[in-house]
Amino acid sequence: MSQGHAWVLGATGQIGRAAVRALTADGWEVTAASRGGGRDGRWDDGVRAVALDRDEEGALGRALGDGCDVLVDMVAFDGAHARQLTGLAGRIGSVVVISSGAVYEDERGRNFDTQAEPDGFPRYPVPLPETQRTVAPGDASYGTRKVLLERELLAAGDALPVTLLRAGAIHGPYCRTPRELYLVKRLLDGRKRRVLAYGGESRFHPVHVSNAAELIRLAARRPGSRVLNAGDPEAPTVAEIASAVDDVLGRETETVLIDGAPPEGTVGDSPWSIPYPVVYDMTAAEKELGYRPVTGYTESLPETVEWLAGELAGRDWREAFPKMLRNYGEGLFDYAAEDAWLEAYDRDRR
Repeated sequence: MSQGHAWVLGATGQIGRAAVRALTADGWEVTAASRGGGRDGRWDDGVRAVALDRDEEGALGRALGDGCDVLVDMVAFDGAHARQLTGLAGRIGSVVVISSGAVYEDERGRNFDTQAEPDGFPRYPVPLPETQRTVAPGDASYGTRKVLLERELLAAGDALPVTLLRAGAIHGPYCRTPRELYLVKRLLDGRKRRVLAYGGESRFHPVHVSNAAELIRLAARRPGSRVLNAGDPEAPTVAEIASAVDDVLGRETETVLIDGAPPEGTVGDSPWSIPYPVVYDMTAAEKELGYRPVTGYTESLPETVEWLAGELAGRDWREAFPKMLRNYGEGLFDYAAEDAWLEAYDRDRR
């Protein structure tokens, strides 16, 4: 029995690919929209793929035609996108939108945007509930734009039920900014030692694409206006993640743990490295949607590592993952600085 017609915007992105599969398996007729109009080889033949630039004036409305029962939006980022969706409320049964944990701030106003400031790292409650305060809405940053998106969508009320999923550190194949690259490339390059700041205890709650897709599937079945965290069943430390990557590749790496911040430049500064944990409270998703994760971090890791190794084969990491270069810079793999620091570290220990 068909659940109805589902539209997925950003369908060929990391979560979009998995969401299309999850919705199709659950009985939805799916239209997969992306700029290129491409397909994933694992999609069912019944999935309709269309090319769509949602930022072209009127394009989404024309493409929707008579509308859909649920629209899943992976690529909504600001107030303009919110208004685009609310303007189509009469043709959309409900909406599921991917938001971000970047919207949160702590009681002193610290958030992801203030991390470069002295003592600017946010210190959130553990676990972090959806009721935690957020940054002010606006156009200043990714986080403020996401809050503006959230508030304008929620203001639509009963006219357009919306589920907002505040995703953690997304992982899995097809990621443009895979944090696991930091560890996988080092092993593929033959590195025998690694340095981790903050004692390797940093925790940044991950969410695998299949768990995000499961939340989308459940929200599509249960329309309503709500904000929910989107996370895996566990939030491993960066040291635990590093050990798990070693196991997948069958390597042994000596890990040098540093108390506190990176000692010099980017040495020890991984994409997970933060002084205080970010661990989501997933109680609301469990209660409201009946959410049960379909995988865990360690179980899902082999597929991610295999995909990363394939993407790196015969290619410079900067070519394979240009957004990682933009986000983290050349220092992500500054082996010369790392080796110089390790040499001084070993000398001091003698």
